[in-house]
Amino acid sequence: MTKIDIISGFLGAGKTTLIKKLLQEGFQNEKLVLIENEFGEIGIDGGFLKDAGVEITEMNSGCICCSLVGDFSTALKEVLDKYAPDRVIIEPSGVGKLSDVIKAVQGIDDADIVLNSFVTVADAGKCKMYMKNFGEFFNNQIEYANTIVLSRTQNMKEAKLETCVQMIREHNENATIITTPWDDISGEKIVEAMEKRDSFTEDLMNEAQVCPTCGHHHEHGEQCDHDHEHHHEHSDHDHDHEHHHEHSDHDHDHDHHHEHGDHCGCGHDHDHDHHHHHADDVFTSWGIETPHKFTKEEMEGILEKLANTEEYGIILRAKGIVPAADGTWIYYDLVPGEYELRTGEPEITGKICVIGTKLAEDKLKEIFHA
Repeated sequence: MTKIDIISGFLGAGKTTLIKKLLQEGFQNEKLVLIENEFGEIGIDGGFLKDAGVEITEMNSGCICCSLVGDFSTALKEVLDKYAPDRVIIEPSGVGKLSDVIKAVQGIDDADIVLNSFVTVADAGKCKMYMKNFGEFFNNQIEYANTIVLSRTQNMKEAKLETCVQMIREHNENATIITTPWDDISGEKIVEAMEKRDSFTEDLMNEAQVCPTCGHHHEHGEQCDHDHEHHHEHSDHDHDHEHHHEHSDHDHDHDHHHEHGDHCGCGHDHDHDHHHHHADDVFTSWGIETPHKFTKEEMEGILEKLANTEEYGIILRAKGIVPAADGTWIYYDLVPGEYELRTGEPEITGKICVIGTKLAEDKLKEIFHA
């Protein structure tokens, strides 16, 4: 039996960092395969996870729906047949809808797989902004998750964190929400939450000789009538039900009202149970490979503009690896309002990827010397 875990999250939430932590601390001694579905021309994260000894099938396709209902099923079946893994982790695009990924997996006819968990990683400091501006995508990931792992909570004020949790609860009453900073919690504990194993409650129930399944007292050795094998088929929120969210908050504060039928421009017809946009309708990506050498000061100046102005479009994510003028390599990562740079190993060439809305590609080419 192969467990399928879907780990979603909006752009820059920290999915890859969480997956690396789970690989190191939560999934030891398991035969594991990771399937990525990146949005954008250039995949940046592949090498990062290959270092952990994980097999990767990376599908760089702009249209999330097409790649999911098209080659996604084929890729997953191929992985199952070739590797017979204990677990498959699916990391969808940051602008993908979790409901679409779940639907694609549910459509695969294979008795040897079990939908184990639907996880969403959410940047706690940006919940309000993303709900307001990109609610159609962000909220979908929240609504369909059974576990929500909040990132970057370590420096948050308690009141702001509580407000974030409250906003999430308005969209999902039942999901387990992890608010503890990742450095303070083990990957094993996160997996336990993903799989709805509550050892704290079970230990308490055992002390009180109370069955954690039905809540009744049983004599020693007496069997409970309820099924203790919780394979998390998620019948409690089957996901086949139709979520006709009006998404009044997906005005985006921008002009992203695209009239869109049940097919996208790539020629694939889709039977969607949402009247919704495709990622391609709202988000665009721009990327280049470049040998151009940048100084650290120049990169900081570029990222400062991308993170804090709308001169180059509304930048939701920028990530890259570029050669530096001093012979080192600069790795950078950006989400709205913040960015970080670090020194890393050389790549085969420089890679730059920017994702957002209303991208000013001419200006991006200019600033990145493309």
